[in-house]
Amino acid sequence: MSEELALAARNMAGDYFRQGYNCAEAIFLTFNELLSLNMDRELVRLTSGLGGGLGHAGCACGALIGSVLVLGALKGRTTTDLNERDVIYALSRKFHDRFEERFGATCCHALNTYPYDSREHLKNCLKITGNTGKLLMDFLREEGLVTG
Repeated sequence: MSEELALAARNMAGDYFRQGYNCAEAIFLTFNELLSLNMDRELVRLTSGLGGGLGHAGCACGALIGSVLVLGALKGRTTTDLNERDVIYALSRKFHDRFEERFGATCCHALNTYPYDSREHLKNCLKITGNTGKLLMDFLREEGLVTG
C-alpha cells in the first residue's frame, strides 16, 4: 500500500504538470488532494511564481519549494514558538538534503540546462516533478507524517 501511495503521488504530480501546471503548482495540487489537506484549491496561486526556479530565474527548484510548502501545511507553525519553528526547519532541511542527494542539485538551472519551455526542458521537468512527488510521499511516510 505504501509504495502505491508513492507511485500515485508521482503519477498525479506528473499529470498535473502535463496539464500545464508548473512544478510547484503540481506538487501543491497533488498533496492537497492526496493528503486531504482541505486547503482552498485557489491557494495554488501562491505557488505560481515558483516555477522555473522563481519565475525562470533558475534558483531553487519549484518542485522542491512546493514540497516545503506541503511540509509547512503539515507541520508549520502558527505562533512564534521556537520549538515549532525548529520542527519545520529540521523537516525542510532534511527534505532539501534528500532532494539534493536524489537529483544532484537544488537549483533549477543546474537541474535542467535546456532552454525554458523547450521540449527537452519540459520533458526533464516532468520527470523531476513526478519523481519529487514520489520522493516527498516516501519522506512523509518515513517521518510518520502520513500513514499507509
